[in-house]
Amino acid sequence: MSALPRLENAGMDAWLVRLFDHIDERNMGWITALVRACEQAFGPRLVDLIPSYTTVLVQFDALILDHAEARRLLADILARLRPDQDEGEVPIKELPVWYHPSVGPDMARLEQSTGLDATRLIALHSEHTYRVFALGFAPGFAFMGSVPPALELPRLDTPRRRVPAGSVAIAGRQTSAYPQASPGGWNLLGRTSARLFDPASEVLSLLQVGDRVRFAPVGKAEFERLGGDTTPMEER
Repeated sequence: MSALPRLENAGMDAWLVRLFDHIDERNMGWITALVRACEQAFGPRLVDLIPSYTTVLVQFDALILDHAEARRLLADILARLRPDQDEGEVPIKELPVWYHPSVGPDMARLEQSTGLDATRLIALHSEHTYRVFALGFAPGFAFMGSVPPALELPRLDTPRRRVPAGSVAIAGRQTSAYPQASPGGWNLLGRTSARLFDPASEVLSLLQVGDRVRFAPVGKAEFERLGGDTTPMEER
């Protein structure tokens, strides 16, 4: 296997740039720098960019850009690539969250697993600033990390058939919030009133790869004032 970074053929109109072989928050500066450099170098020939924890998929218009030429462009970018350093310049996006057993039924399981009470667990989850590593699973679903080690909890053995929109959850060292009601196997801690996906918006997803995110605890009254749904979670 060749050394990293590595270019992998992903079809007639795409290359996969593999920058790392492990997940690490320190990867993000390289990922965001590569995305920006590809946007500049490919210009109108670029069809899509899909960043993830360790890779970026670069899809281009094969009608106006040769596959080999696209590879040469990427090789040149990688030769000059330097990571984004000024993390402090990335604004923090806050998501208001109502942490409560009626909307976060797995809090009790987390308490049992860690030996910590709900107040401490909420503080651990909300005081940390997370980075968005990738978008996927559902439109607007942001994979964020990494949660403090004390909060690490595996996915449910059996996914729920329906997780309400806005549900804030953790799985392993990752955290996220469900943009729409959907099946899901992550551990639910609470619910956010933020609109995470808006098809009428130009950017569609509230959260983007590279964003810094913090969860802000709010009481039930404030949650309702912000438009949050307090309907209790149905375990089915």
